[in-house]
Amino acid sequence: MNDFNYFVIARSIHVLAVVLWIGGVAFITLVLLPALIKLSDSQQRIDMFEQLENKFAFIARLSTLAAGISGYYMLEFLDAWHRYLEPSFWWLHLMTFVWFVFTLVLFVFEPLFLHRWFLEQARKDSDKAFSLIVKMHKFLLTLSLIAVLAAVAGAHGLVLSS
Repeated sequence: MNDFNYFVIARSIHVLAVVLWIGGVAFITLVLLPALIKLSDSQQRIDMFEQLENKFAFIARLSTLAAGISGYYMLEFLDAWHRYLEPSFWWLHLMTFVWFVFTLVLFVFEPLFLHRWFLEQARKDSDKAFSLIVKMHKFLLTLSLIAVLAAVAGAHGLVLSS
């Protein structure tokens, strides 16, 4: 197998990882959280969220890890690090920023304090805690979808410079 085939495999893994990761974020944001908010029993809401989000957290961690490794490989293969210095590749910056934020949340913030903090807040005032988490998820989903749209267009040659 030649080097270009490895690049194609890396790009395929990258796309698959992003589809799983951002698709999961979309499901949680647009389906799971609105359904949980409708539950009147706050403890049931917290328990269900914990159970379902914990299952997705593993998938999200694996997906962001695969996206990061494959993205790094593609940058190395193309010797494209200079693109971070070019404004026309703003989508690469956005894509990397979104990946970095999710990686930080999934691998650092959530295990160290975010998970425990959310549970404490949800036990105090479930409605307020879930309202906050919905807002955070909507913001991150919107940013992620913009990054996906821009990255696909940019990777296929769209240049937004004069």
